[in-house]
Amino acid sequence: MFPERILTDRLRFDRHDAAVDALELYERTGGGRSDTVDEECEYLSWNPHRHPKESHDVLQGFRDQWEAHESATYAVFPREGEEGAGEFAGNTGVGIDWDTLTGTLGIWLRKPFWGRGYSGERALAFADLVFRRLDLDLLAAEVFPNNEKSVRAVEKYVDRMGGRREGCFRNHIAPDGDDPRDVVRFSVTEEEWRGVVGDEGVAEFVEELDG
Repeated sequence: MFPERILTDRLRFDRHDAAVDALELYERTGGGRSDTVDEECEYLSWNPHRHPKESHDVLQGFRDQWEAHESATYAVFPREGEEGAGEFAGNTGVGIDWDTLTGTLGIWLRKPFWGRGYSGERALAFADLVFRRLDLDLLAAEVFPNNEKSVRAVEKYVDRMGGRREGCFRNHIAPDGDDPRDVVRFSVTEEEWRGVVGDEGVAEFVEELDG
């Protein structure tokens, strides 16, 4: 159902559980292993991993959800010509609610890859996936209100796709067992998106990877 690889002008997205093993993931997400992971996780719904087994379990969850067609998580790699080309830059994905025909985006980027516009480029590619391939009705993104930079970034790419800011949803999520937190939710419908984008796709889907 989900393509193994998605390509845009600057980025490559590979099925996460097949592209990055537990030890490599732990090197980037483990508390005490990465100098930047605490800052990267400040506004995310997960905490730095405590040990490689936790990274292994996260990858197993990605695999289970992929095979159940509940969500698709991809590792992010800059393409040739970009600084850090071929380096694991983070992950992104879309969770699917088939009952409401809604796809909800998520992303984590390592700090060296911030400020390049990768989140917006990824969002346009995943809109192709959600609307053209999966035939869903709505694409959503949720951000913690105090993450002002991300709020502005999401607002910018959602507006570019013809969508809108829905508002602040109170006590909407309890990340990693912490206290409930509010989120700002944005969304774009398939009709709004097609009214702006038309029939021209921005992403290339690769069904299977050699080797």
